[in-house]
Formats: sequence, C-alpha cells, structure tokens
Amino acid sequence: MPKIKFLTDSASDISFENEKKLDIQIMPFKVAMGEKSYTSRIDFDNEEFYEMIEGYDGIPTTSQITAYEYVEMFKELYYNDYTDVINVTINGNGSATYNNAVMAAQQFFEEIPDAKGEFNIYNIDSGNYTGAYGYPVVQGAIKAQRGVPANEIVDYIQDWIDNCVIFFAPYSLKYAKKSGRIPSAAAFVGEVMGLRPIMRIQEGSITTETKVRGDKAIVPKILDLCVNEMIPKTPYCIVYGNDESVRDEMAQAMTKKMGYPPEDCYQIGAAITINAGPKVTGVIFKSQHRR
Repeated sequence: MPKIKFLTDSASDISFENEKKLDIQIMPFKVAMGEKSYTSRIDFDNEEFYEMIEGYDGIPTTSQITAYEYVEMFKELYYNDYTDVINVTINGNGSATYNNAVMAAQQFFEEIPDAKGEFNIYNIDSGNYTGAYGYPVVQGAIKAQRGVPANEIVDYIQDWIDNCVIFFAPYSLKYAKKSGRIPSAAAFVGEVMGLRPIMRIQEGSITTETKVRGDKAIVPKILDLCVNEMIPKTPYCIVYGNDESVRDEMAQAMTKKMGYPPEDCYQIGAAITINAGPKVTGVIFKSQHRR
C-alpha cells in the first residue's frame, strides 16, 4: 500500500498545527545574525523573530538546505517504509535549495540502487514563497489522507504552482533596503514620499506591480489587483506578519468582494521577514494569466 510523505522547508510558513496534524516534514532554514546561528521554528517562533530582527542593526542571512541534509532525509524516509516523497521547495531562483534536493535524489539512488521502482522522489520548485507553496502542500497532505495517489497529488500541486500569484506589500522599506532588495536611495525617497510598493511574485520572479501612497491605500489596491486577475470561485489565502489587524482587514475586504472567506492565513517566518520586515500584507490566489 502506498505511503506518502510530504516534505518542504520552513519558508513555506505552514503552521505548527498543520505540520503536526498532517504529519508534514518541514526542514528548517538556519539564520545567522552576526556570530550567532539559529534554526528557524526551533530556536524561535515567528513572534520571537520579529522582536529579534527589530532589535538587530545588521543584516540576517539564511543558509540553503544542503544536498547532504536531503540525502539523509530521503534515507530516513526510505527505511521507514515510505513509498513516495513529495518535496516542494522555496523559489529556486532565490535559493539553491531546490537544486540541492535534485542532486540529493540522484545521489540517493546511486547509493541505494535497490530503491529504484520502490521509492519515488518528486522534487518540485515552487517558484514562490510562503503560503504560495505551503497551501498546496497542506492540501496535498489532506488528499493523501483520503487515498489520492501520489502522481495525482503531484499534478495538483504543479497546477497550483504554475498558476499561483502573490500580491504582497511591506509597510516599511527599511528591511528591503538593508537586504539590498531596494537600493538605498530609492528606499529613502520612497519612505519620504510615503510610497509603498505592491509586489507581484509569480513563477520565480519578483516584480513591482505598482506603488501606492500611504499605508491606507495598500489593502484597497491589492483588492483591486486580485479581483481583476483571480480565477472566480477558487480558493485564496492571506499573508500577514506581526499585525493581526492588517490580516483581518485584508481578509474582510476580500470576503466582502469575493463573497467567500480565505481558505487559510499564512504568517511569514524568518526567511521572508528578513527581506520584507515584520509588517506585511498580501493575497495568494490562482491567476487567470500565465506569464
């Protein structure tokens, strides 16, 4: 009988509740702050990291999940009688994690050739961040519990990823400036003028969709962008950080406009916070338009 394991990384921002309830294996990213190194989801939770980064003057960095770590994980799952591993990773354009997983799969079968035909590894590059791939992993795990075969679940996840968009806005340019995502001069001008970028994240690319003036304009603009592009009656999710009132405002606006509530809400963890800051809002949805 097939035994499916779902594997992802901590930038998927899957809740601890779903991680445990659905038996999802989440491999954590390591975060360096000066000479100190931390492991996300183990050494701190999201709220603790928000406090840590606000009190830190430097630029925290994350390290990729290595091929060695993946090989060891694949071996552990194989020897625990799993037949299929569905591994969905952070955007391959922003991290070597996906490529490391692919190399690890090749190395695993070289070391354990008897596993061929008995053990399947599906590595999927999400081309995205946070709940954009956390959500289909959660849904995939639910499908597996209902007896859906691995190949059908992989097709579902790939379809979601191929059509998924995030419209996402930070409420401050301070962290994008520190991380180098926005040049210092542009960030300074943006802050002085009260400009807030609305970012589009899709198929491995992060671009500025538009800009608005002032915090109060963020939610209405994201709402308009989503309504114009979202496939009607499909599920969507809310992205948020340290401000639950922003989450609730975005969820209420979308619910009123779309006629149904968000499927889930994803609170950003360390990997996203480092570049965007702790106060953000956004919507994850299936788009009518491919790039």
